[in-house]
Amino acid sequence: MKFLQHMRSKSRLKNDDETRTNEYRNPVAFSPRNRSGRDSTSRLPLKLLSNILSHICPHAADDNCLSLEESMRDGGCMLCDMRDLAQCALVSRRFLVATQTILYHNVRIDPVHYCEREVDLAAKRKRKSFFERNGEPVDAPKQRVEQFSRTVRDNQSLAIQVEYLKMPYMTRETCIADLARTVSVLPNLKYVDLPDGIHSDDRTCMTLKQELEARCSDLRKMKYTHGAERSFALLCQSRSWLNMEILELSRLEIEPSTLVMVLASFPALREVRLEELPMIDDSIFRRNPTGPSLPPIASFYFQNTPQITAGGCEAYLHRPEVREVLTQLTLDDTGVRPDELYRVLAKAPYLKSLRIRFMVHRALAPSTIPPLTSRSLETLHFEIESPPAAPQDLQAPSESYYQYLALSTLAGNFPSLVSLYALSTSLPSLLLPPPAAPFANPKLPAAGLRQPLMLYTKSIPEHDWYLTVISPPTSTNRRGSATATRPISFYNGSTQLGPQWGHKARDSVIVGNGFGGFLAVPSEDGARPSSSGGHKHKHSWSKSSKGWMG
Repeated sequence: MKFLQHMRSKSRLKNDDETRTNEYRNPVAFSPRNRSGRDSTSRLPLKLLSNILSHICPHAADDNCLSLEESMRDGGCMLCDMRDLAQCALVSRRFLVATQTILYHNVRIDPVHYCEREVDLAAKRKRKSFFERNGEPVDAPKQRVEQFSRTVRDNQSLAIQVEYLKMPYMTRETCIADLARTVSVLPNLKYVDLPDGIHSDDRTCMTLKQELEARCSDLRKMKYTHGAERSFALLCQSRSWLNMEILELSRLEIEPSTLVMVLASFPALREVRLEELPMIDDSIFRRNPTGPSLPPIASFYFQNTPQITAGGCEAYLHRPEVREVLTQLTLDDTGVRPDELYRVLAKAPYLKSLRIRFMVHRALAPSTIPPLTSRSLETLHFEIESPPAAPQDLQAPSESYYQYLALSTLAGNFPSLVSLYALSTSLPSLLLPPPAAPFANPKLPAAGLRQPLMLYTKSIPEHDWYLTVISPPTSTNRRGSATATRPISFYNGSTQLGPQWGHKARDSVIVGNGFGGFLAVPSEDGARPSSSGGHKHKHSWSKSSKGWMG
């Protein structure tokens, strides 16, 4: 009897603790009151009511074709937002219709709660018994996929509302059969997170791929990697996904004519990514008078395609329908050299985003080539590197290319440029024009930028971006200014330590922090820098401490 009383008392204390915890976490919670009167929300249009309810769960309104990991939102818990929106469906039938439209538009199966609630739920998911106190945790994402599959298979009205389905990486790799059964009843599906095996025609994913081709004709994004050459070549014959918008190709061994024929079979294609295609060259840009030609693409990404040159891009942009559509262009490790980039910019009048990454071995003479010019460019990634084996006492060859970029920017050739990314820490000083003459006419326009420029720089690709805001010259400050948003280090490459550390720089030792920066560690005799007030206080304390110790 005493044992049973002891167990009852422990359970009672546990329930009391949970009640206090819930009251602490919800300090403003109150019981609902019975209110009489007319419901004001009944007069709202259904579209307006759906718009109001969509702010409870913001991620449900996303229409992007990004994976679950890439579409994460900061500062909130997606599962809690979805739970709150589902509870709104219990208000009335009108709320139910509006809520279901939002809930099943973009379905996210997140692995965990991104809040303190996950601590309690993780403990409850463990399968415990009397003999095994440390039970195995339940796979919550897998259970959610099974429940969602059962829901859409039993209710067709909910299945036709699903357009986006996103789930964690491990879940889509282990629940291939459940995913195939789910997509078979989703006719309006536009994007779904797929396992890696489906991109390479793996045998374990053939059933899933056949369901996508037969049931999901409105798919907007697909990727093909090494091993899927045959299925990619058959796309122009099957014509399964005519509304395809985004196509990614990686490490495929295909002929240029096959690539052009497949891309021309998608009338709504707007983004193409080509990565590590060894057989692709400039022949894809040529106009074919007897067969299909490469269609106009709004966003073109080339990566590790050394046979793509500036001449081919110039020939592709020579077509009027291409010039009016192309807005984003990425050239990572291609045959387009930085000194030939002006030819591409001259043929792209509506280009808004450009990225070029190239490894240079020789310096550039900026006076020998025309400057870079673009009136529409808003974002520029100019990532030029030099071999790591270059001597440290000489200037790297890449610095001459950044001088060329600075001269083109200060000449006013980028009037719409807002963001600039570069692998050079000296570019902020190069973008400040020289001071005007003492007796110059202040009414004359000053050279340099026309609007503030967000400059992101770093020394090597592994580091984080360092933001510096370059302000344009004004009538009072004809040179402009550069304001860094992060604290500037006291370490200087030429004079080692700055004046903040005193005149004797050798009193401190420079130690690397493992990330390319430095840690200033003072020696035993040197004193750390401090403010004037703190210095006096420290000096008086040292005298009193000596007297106390003596």
